[in-house]
Amino acid sequence: MNDALRQITEGQFQAYSKLPWLMLVVFAVPLAIAAWRFRTYPTRLWIAVLTVALIGSVWTVFSPDGFIWVAALDWLLLIVATVDFLSIYLATNRGIDATRDIARSCSLGVPVESHLTIENRSGITLVGHVRDDLPDEFQSKPDQHTLRLPPRGRVSFRRKLTPGRRGAFRLQHVSLRFFSPLRLWHRYIQIPLESELNVYPNMKQLSDYALLARTNRLSLIGVRRTRRIGQDSDFERLRDYSRDDNFRHIDWRSTARRNKLTVRQFQSDQSQRVIFLLDCGRMMTNTRDGYTLLDHAMNAALMMAYVALHQGDSVGMLCFSDSVHAYIPPHGGKSQMNRLIHACFDQFPRMVESRYDQAFLYLRNHCKRRSLVVLATNIIDEVNAAAVTDYLGNINGQHLPMGVILRDRTLYDAADHPDGDEMNLYRAAAAADILIWRDQVLKDLEHRGVLMVDTFPDELTAPLVNQYLEIKAKHLL
Repeated sequence: MNDALRQITEGQFQAYSKLPWLMLVVFAVPLAIAAWRFRTYPTRLWIAVLTVALIGSVWTVFSPDGFIWVAALDWLLLIVATVDFLSIYLATNRGIDATRDIARSCSLGVPVESHLTIENRSGITLVGHVRDDLPDEFQSKPDQHTLRLPPRGRVSFRRKLTPGRRGAFRLQHVSLRFFSPLRLWHRYIQIPLESELNVYPNMKQLSDYALLARTNRLSLIGVRRTRRIGQDSDFERLRDYSRDDNFRHIDWRSTARRNKLTVRQFQSDQSQRVIFLLDCGRMMTNTRDGYTLLDHAMNAALMMAYVALHQGDSVGMLCFSDSVHAYIPPHGGKSQMNRLIHACFDQFPRMVESRYDQAFLYLRNHCKRRSLVVLATNIIDEVNAAAVTDYLGNINGQHLPMGVILRDRTLYDAADHPDGDEMNLYRAAAAADILIWRDQVLKDLEHRGVLMVDTFPDELTAPLVNQYLEIKAKHLL
């Protein structure tokens, strides 16, 4: 009889010893599924507590006498974890709102401020972190913010975003991570919050040019004063005398009246047209100082456009690769500069063959008046060199063609510094051969009446503006 009771008691103990394991499986598995479904994950504290519970359950296998205490502890842990889970889920499910205040446009490399406001409509204090959506091309200071939201309160954050690439970007959401009251769980949520941000080329060079032009110090950025052939006779305005003005233009009556030297300024030929053709194909994909050849060409073209508009000319632009991407008809006025910037800010070089035939056909159909046609491209092989030579040379007569051909500094460095081992000598010889061929292509273009600007990408702005001012001075257009 005693043996039978002892066997029954041992069987009960063995069954009861499995109870903590069954409890962990029955309650922990649904809790884990719910956590995965609602993006609520255990913290290190909860993992440590579960580890202790697991050790206690293993201990009951070897010592069944303690299963009651282990079972009670497991029940308590599961109840506490469930309540903690429900509290963070219910508080953050529909009780969080976010708003973002950011400018619609900014300049490349110039920090822009972003204001983010998080509102808590629940009745508990929420602690965690907030991270705003950020494109890969942006840098942020700081990257994320520590968040402590009082009950039915709001918190605002401010950070600076520095764009590393121009173009159109879309901020789509705000990422939040909240800790439960007992720090057993942390929940991730994303609040949809769309904002559009257009990053334009940095136009600081335009303001620098305007400042230096007012003080007659354009030589500091490489722009030289060009002596005009003949004399412009149309009076434009009176202005203060500067050191480089011709003393014969001094208006003595105005000088006496103002008690300050005053000169007469004459206007040059206006209402002439300038059209830029920006090649966005594979020839412009090389990089220099972190910018593509298209970026350098675009910055220089916008600078020349600013100068031309200031001179009273009309400026247009055509962007193309294997097709025509954008076309801005030539117009004058201050608003035209904004149209040009908006048309080209999201144009990027593509790994496709440029179709010069489509670009020049589009130009012929949409621009019949004589214009200065500026093609910014690169010469890599005989195929695209022949296309550039033919199409630029064929429009001479109807238009005044100008070719902006960008140099490869790596190629010039290899040819200028052949020092080193035998491989460097072979590389220098190959580079020299390419440069000789390239020079012959440029000479062929000049023989066909094409004006040339041949320089390195990072030094393009000043030579391009100087060439335009020389054209105006010689009345070539």
